[in-house]
Amino acid sequence: MEIHKELMNSRPVTGRVEWIGVAAERMAPMQVKTSVQLIEQAGIEGEHHARPGGSSKRQVTLIQHEHLSVIQSLLDRKDVTVSPELLRRNLVVSGINLNVLRHSTFRIGTALLKGTGSCPPCSRMDANLGKGGYAAMVGHGGITAIVLENGSVTCGDSVRIEITDAGTPNEDEE
Repeated sequence: MEIHKELMNSRPVTGRVEWIGVAAERMAPMQVKTSVQLIEQAGIEGEHHARPGGSSKRQVTLIQHEHLSVIQSLLDRKDVTVSPELLRRNLVVSGINLNVLRHSTFRIGTALLKGTGSCPPCSRMDANLGKGGYAAMVGHGGITAIVLENGSVTCGDSVRIEITDAGTPNEDEE
């Protein structure tokens, strides 16, 4: 287990927010945003999942930007372009492996979050992407997180691990 902690902290990486989306109501189309406010123990201001004092582990959803092309390839459809709006995740992040964040504490912009697990696709993926949409997303649905500290998130903001799942601070943390 010690070697695992050492390896996880051996190369800190900073990711980047590429896209932000919010659905004000369940089943409503995603609204593209350039910035949002994250509210401690609630989620994204204006998002239908945000409930003050809530215990939901799905306050914020994130998906790997690099996986959009993988999903497109697995979907193998020329008539559908995989876009963040169709995938219904709040944040699209590049440059950092989201699986590392699944059970870690991390900072995006000025907000502090904690990964709570994987975000598997829902049955709406076949409706949004067409037949095979759900299957194309399996293993590529991203992660869920809770908000530990209020803050703002803007497209272009950095994504940085604060504490790994083993509770070990990052080596370069100041």
